[in-house]
Amino acid sequence: MIEVKDVRKRFGEQEVLKGITSQFLPGQTNLIIGKSGSGKTVLIKCIVGLMIPDEGEILYDGRDFTKMTIKEKKELRKELGMLFQGNALFDSLTVEENVRFPLDMFTKMTLKEKTDRVNEVLSRVNLQGANNKYPSQTSGGMQKRTGIARAIVMNPKYLFCDEPNSGLDPKTAIVIDELIREITLENNITTIINTHDMNSVIGAGDKILFLHQGNKEWEGNNKTLFETDNVELNSFIFASEFLKEAKEVRLRKMRGL
Repeated sequence: MIEVKDVRKRFGEQEVLKGITSQFLPGQTNLIIGKSGSGKTVLIKCIVGLMIPDEGEILYDGRDFTKMTIKEKKELRKELGMLFQGNALFDSLTVEENVRFPLDMFTKMTLKEKTDRVNEVLSRVNLQGANNKYPSQTSGGMQKRTGIARAIVMNPKYLFCDEPNSGLDPKTAIVIDELIREITLENNITTIINTHDMNSVIGAGDKILFLHQGNKEWEGNNKTLFETDNVELNSFIFASEFLKEAKEVRLRKMRGL
């Protein structure tokens, strides 16, 4: 579990995070959503240690990240998996070498042990046989799955995904959503996803944190999402006629009409 308690972050006189408090539980896909400038990216960066909050606590299973020594933070980071928006794959490395990279950096495993682990995670993300391909030889969906394989190769307790469906067609995006959710459940990972994809929010939002102008505006899940009368959230989520219609259909079903 990851907890943030009264986290605040300022840049000069501008307060970007205004006392955010929330919990992110293991075995769930925890989504952070909000408009550009809402503070969600800054919150994620504070949680993973890329930024230091001005106030507040960030707890990893009770361990306060903000009070750790450099050595303690380095050890904790071995428990973190990261899926970047642009995949961040090395073009000059094969799929296998990209996935193996964290093992090369942070473990003393033998080459055979690393190869076995790489093949295990490649199989899990349905990339069997793609070991010797280069990123440029694979599709966007395959590159995303390579990124997921690399993110989980170290058996992380915590997984962070930045816009995992960016640049993907709707069908592939659903596959990636389902894959992340399955892996989260199978391994009881605390997964936090920063997303603009409303299909992801509706389909995979076990926990949803909505930020607005640096405040925690709303918190719930993909079921209570359709029941809220929060003006800012409804404006953000149901901006299109399609999503407005989807909300009405969902509400009618819930009422048995």
